[in-house]
Amino acid sequence: MAFPLPSHLPRQKDPQDVSTKILTKISEATAKSLNAELASSWVAELDDTITQTKERIYERISHDLPAFNEQLTSARSIQERLGVLTTNVDSLSSHLSDSESGLVPRLLGVLSRHAALAQASLDAETKWSALSHLLLCKNSYHELARFSQEGRLPEAMEVCQKFEADLSSAPRPLERSSVMGDLQRSFRVLKARTEEQLDDAYTRGVKVSPSEVFISTSVQVRQSDTSIFLSSVLAALPQATLTSHLASLRRDLITHYVDFTLKQPASVVISSTNSISGASEHRLNLYPAPPNSTNPSSRLENLSTILTFIDTHLLPHLPSTERASFSQSLCKPLRLAVLNHLLAPSLPSSLDDLPDFLHLVQKARQFETDYIQSALGDTGEAEIKVWSDNVDVHYERKRRTELLETGRHIVLAAEDESQRFFVGVPAIPGRESKLNDRPDTEKPAAEAAENEAETAWGFDDDGPSDSQNAPEVEEDAWGFGDDAEPETAAEPELQAEVPLESMAASEDPDPGDAWGWNDDSETLNDDDLDDPWNDGWGDDSNAKPSHANGTNGANGNHVKAKPATRLEKLSSKGKNSHTKSLQAPAPAQLPPPTPFMSSPKEALSSPHLSQAVEESYMVSGRSKELVQHTERILSEGARLASSGIFSSQRSPTVPIASLLLQAAPFTLELYRAIYPVTCSKALMASPKLSIRFSNDCLYLSAEVGRLLDSLTPSTTSVKTRLEECRDHLKLLGESWFAETILVNETLDKAEGFVDTMEQDRFDECESALSQVLQRVRQLAQEWKGVLTKSKYYDAVGATAEAALSRVLADILALPDITADESHRLNELCHILNALEGLFVSDRTTFVVAYVPSWLKFSYLSELLEASIADISYLFEEGALVDFEVDELVNLVRALFADTPLRTTTINKLLRGHPIGPVQS
Repeated sequence: MAFPLPSHLPRQKDPQDVSTKILTKISEATAKSLNAELASSWVAELDDTITQTKERIYERISHDLPAFNEQLTSARSIQERLGVLTTNVDSLSSHLSDSESGLVPRLLGVLSRHAALAQASLDAETKWSALSHLLLCKNSYHELARFSQEGRLPEAMEVCQKFEADLSSAPRPLERSSVMGDLQRSFRVLKARTEEQLDDAYTRGVKVSPSEVFISTSVQVRQSDTSIFLSSVLAALPQATLTSHLASLRRDLITHYVDFTLKQPASVVISSTNSISGASEHRLNLYPAPPNSTNPSSRLENLSTILTFIDTHLLPHLPSTERASFSQSLCKPLRLAVLNHLLAPSLPSSLDDLPDFLHLVQKARQFETDYIQSALGDTGEAEIKVWSDNVDVHYERKRRTELLETGRHIVLAAEDESQRFFVGVPAIPGRESKLNDRPDTEKPAAEAAENEAETAWGFDDDGPSDSQNAPEVEEDAWGFGDDAEPETAAEPELQAEVPLESMAASEDPDPGDAWGWNDDSETLNDDDLDDPWNDGWGDDSNAKPSHANGTNGANGNHVKAKPATRLEKLSSKGKNSHTKSLQAPAPAQLPPPTPFMSSPKEALSSPHLSQAVEESYMVSGRSKELVQHTERILSEGARLASSGIFSSQRSPTVPIASLLLQAAPFTLELYRAIYPVTCSKALMASPKLSIRFSNDCLYLSAEVGRLLDSLTPSTTSVKTRLEECRDHLKLLGESWFAETILVNETLDKAEGFVDTMEQDRFDECESALSQVLQRVRQLAQEWKGVLTKSKYYDAVGATAEAALSRVLADILALPDITADESHRLNELCHILNALEGLFVSDRTTFVVAYVPSWLKFSYLSELLEASIADISYLFEEGALVDFEVDELVNLVRALFADTPLRTTTINKLLRGHPIGPVQS
């Protein structure tokens, strides 16, 4: 693109010739300026210019005259030759284009005549070809119509094939003609009628109904006198139609005759007759027989008769190309029918029926060899033979399935409470027996000490109903003393029901030995029990010492502590007493609590268990049914293994009846897998049902152990699985027992016992602890009739231990406790003291044996209102060994202000617990 010139630059004017200049001047002249002089000047200027131009031309010619002459001569020569050429061209054009004598018109005329002749020849040839092909089609159509009318259907189908080929190869001009369209429509109608006659001939020659198979060797065509053979009919049928008919025939034979005869008893009758036309007619009639009127072997005979009939009267008429494929198509359904409708359903459910069934299996194998492989020519896998080689496996699998289904029904059956029963086990002394083990010579002194100290634990609770009713329910539920006299067995109950306050009234406890914990209570409840261990500081358990000897809370005023003279007396009293089995540091010497499912192995004497030779627990009737079912499985497996009926077939590496015996452990695994899931809501809603499920699992585990001891050599193949089931059931029972007895979510409402000075918070904490107490008592009441006595105390003790441990952890975690808060916390702790009434027998409490945190919890409730001197004294005496040093340090820091006395006490605590109690 050129660079545009700026508009301000001068531009070169275009050169103008003379005429342009003159014309410009003329155009610029106006009417006023135009005159004769101006016009004459323009003419003169133009004449001058012409003269100058002529002079220049002359000068130019003169300057090069030879060249000018040469060019002039050449121009004249060219002009002459152009004239001659023009004359010749005009003459030639006249010769070519003249309408009369011109070459082009005459040539075009000849070509037109030739084209017309060629078109006429082509039209004649096309017409001849179309007419000749049309004549051929006409003759074929007439021949097809004649054969169809005469009933010669096979020949008609051959003509149809030829006629159809002729129609498809018709010339193009004939394809779209109306006569060809009419001929095609007439052919389709005639062909359809012929095929319909063939179908009718086939349906009258081969008839298959649910009760009869009819086969005729020849068939007379309707509306004609012609009879055609069945083989010709089958050969003349179109391939698609023949394939469809054979598929329907195979389906009907399999459904109405093969499957039917193998599923139920029937009788087969074959008959042959000759029709009026001379055709042979063969019939196979099937009649249902009464149920169970024949043995299964006769069904194979009926099937053999049917296959023989088909092989003799039907297969020979099929075209050779279809005969082999039709025979092969029958083999697979025949094998499956024999297996699925005869052998598999006939598998017996008892060992006594096996010989007859094995005879049937042998006949089925012979049937496969004679008919499926030989008659029908099948070369595939002998599935019946393979199945019969593993008939022992199939029998055991079926029986295993049936037995497992029976077990599943037992597991899912509704619980029948009337079928529950109690299982007796040898009485195992509880952990409380160790605490009560003492010589008979010391019993009077122990009773006197009990009467003296029965006001020592005056915890304020509301548990009379539990302590009064629990022993009676306990004895009724567990049946202790079954071998003892009725009067002797009832005596501990009467003693346990005597109110403790009446016993306390007969004694005058020394008021100087008590802390005054029960000063505010006029009477003692049945759950307010004496301290059986007389540790030297629990005689006066109701006193509520103030913080006069120390400073309570961070904001308290320091007061000089006074010596703990009363604690010295209590401590010396505890050291000299022989009426209890525990000294002050005894809580640290107690053995750790055993797991929930275990009890002490050693047999220790216990007054309240001396009459009990065994204890019992509740088990549902379902468990007994499962055990009986398992025993029946093992018995049946042993019978099968010892019968030797499969010894010739079974591989030596696989023991006989091993698959059947698997139903025994599988039934127990079904119970473990199904029952906890289907009954999960009921188990979660009822602790009693949950504990009973644990009992069921433990009972089943024990019974499986008994079955393991009674296994015979023929049933040892399931020993490992039964051992696993025993262990799994025991583990499930123990874990279910452990999960059921844990109760801790109710204490979440207490929110760590923070801000108990506020009445609303105190009411919430009090409500939470009351609910925990009620919950534990409710669980104890429900479990008492279900568990054995030892496990009952383990369960209740673990539940109480969980609650106490949670309260201990929450209170010991408080960073600061004021004097008023310590008093309220003390009141809250006294609510759970009523739990002691659940661990009473023969006027003896053994709560420490089953609730390891009981002493620690009891000490904590009193340490909340004790002085710093009292805490130091108890620590030196070894009475606080249940507390960790860090717990005591945190408690002292929370209770008392930062003073030199508190610092000295904390330093003493940090040195650790004393090795033993200080001797007086």
